[in-house]
Amino acid sequence: MILSVENVSKTYTGHQALTDVSLQVPRGKIYGLLGPNGAGKTTLIRIINHITAPDSGQVLFDGHRLTEADIENIGYLPEERGLYKKMKVGEQASFFARLKGLGRREAEKRLRDWFDHFGIADWWGKKVSELSKGMAQKVQFIVTVLHQPKLLIFDEPFSGFDPVNAQLLKDEILRLRDLGATVIFSTHNMSSVEEICDSFTLINKSRNILSGTVDDVKRQFALGRYDFTIEGDTSALVPYLIPMVQEHEFTARPDGLTTVSVKLLPEATLRDAISAVNEHALLRGIAEKLPTMNDIFIQAVNEKTQS
Repeated sequence: MILSVENVSKTYTGHQALTDVSLQVPRGKIYGLLGPNGAGKTTLIRIINHITAPDSGQVLFDGHRLTEADIENIGYLPEERGLYKKMKVGEQASFFARLKGLGRREAEKRLRDWFDHFGIADWWGKKVSELSKGMAQKVQFIVTVLHQPKLLIFDEPFSGFDPVNAQLLKDEILRLRDLGATVIFSTHNMSSVEEICDSFTLINKSRNILSGTVDDVKRQFALGRYDFTIEGDTSALVPYLIPMVQEHEFTARPDGLTTVSVKLLPEATLRDAISAVNEHALLRGIAEKLPTMNDIFIQAVNEKTQS
């Protein structure tokens, strides 16, 4: 693990921002940090960046307790970000790069390569005030990753981007992971989590309420949801299958088959359902129906709120 958060708690003037939060970020993976507004995500990110300290618990980075010196190995792109509008784009990017420890010559070489890669080389000598929001975000992304840190933290990195440029950034994040970087990715966009995250933690009301790999958690929340593909008349099946399910839906397909989507009752088994279908209809296929990350987010947060 490149990052371990161990039993971290933090309080601000009577507000409990984090309560005994623990999580493990695997090296070389993309890790989602999820939660409703006010859940505690930003506080945790600030602690990982050594901007503030926990009241209790600890953060381990690369096998040792996190220190100020480790920040040079962390790249952080906050949700609220800004550039000095009166400076020229290349000048400002070079300034930030040198703050990250790069020499002037190496900083400019890397920046020029990135500007070419993102198709913004013509903007090098223009003022930041002339940049569109999307252009400015590209510059800030470049500055965040330029010094090739071991850990990258992106807080809502696609905010304000059109679909084309959002996909460009997704591709870059995946490429950086493939090159060995570890990424913490904080977002409210659950489709992005499904597309790029390997695992995640969901924080709600200051607590870690759910952690795991995307695939494992999807299966955990599937809870007996299946799609049966049936050939022929399904009416004879109804009296036998319906008593086994909480939910059901029949959908006619263009190829003449019917998809029967069900959620089994807790006491019903998949074997029972398959037996009933085979006995009263012609079964052509079966697939486990996994929930979306959006479904999981809503269900987990609502269950925790009601408990």
